[in-house]
Amino acid sequence: MLEPLTIDISMPEETTRKPNRSNALHFWLFGLAVVAGVGLFMFPAYIIRPFKFQSARALTAALTVRNFAPLGTLVALIVALLLAFLLFERSKKLGRGMVLAGMLLVSGAAVMARMNYFEWMFHPLPSPGFEAAATSKLADGEMVLSVRYNNEARAYPIREMAYHHILNDEVGGVPVAVTY
Repeated sequence: MLEPLTIDISMPEETTRKPNRSNALHFWLFGLAVVAGVGLFMFPAYIIRPFKFQSARALTAALTVRNFAPLGTLVALIVALLLAFLLFERSKKLGRGMVLAGMLLVSGAAVMARMNYFEWMFHPLPSPGFEAAATSKLADGEMVLSVRYNNEARAYPIREMAYHHILNDEVGGVPVAVTY
């Protein structure tokens, strides 16, 4: 006699398990550490940039964050690294990629927070070049900083000084540091 065919339609144990809440919490904490580390680096760079208005309040906040950033990004990097070790083994391919991308971002922020990246944004001008006022290509209403000493005068366009911020020059035989 034939025995009846039985089909087992139960789910395998892997797919019936509830999601691991600690894994989700670790991912959230990891993301928070990455955002904090990158934010500590990016906030001052966003506020202090050439050709953009910066209020005194915003500059104070940016410089305060800039001073705290080396320590803050190091703490964020350590927290992210510890959480990455927990998450990497428990994660699938997409999760591992996200952990690696997050580690790359927070590591880059920790390195960049220790560099003076404002020197990269505001390029110092090694040696100024001047032309006569009659042949100058400045617009009629363009503002300039001017220095006169003895019989010699110089004019420095505000537009250029806003980008370079400081210029070493010599006017009438006297060294000057022009800044804006």
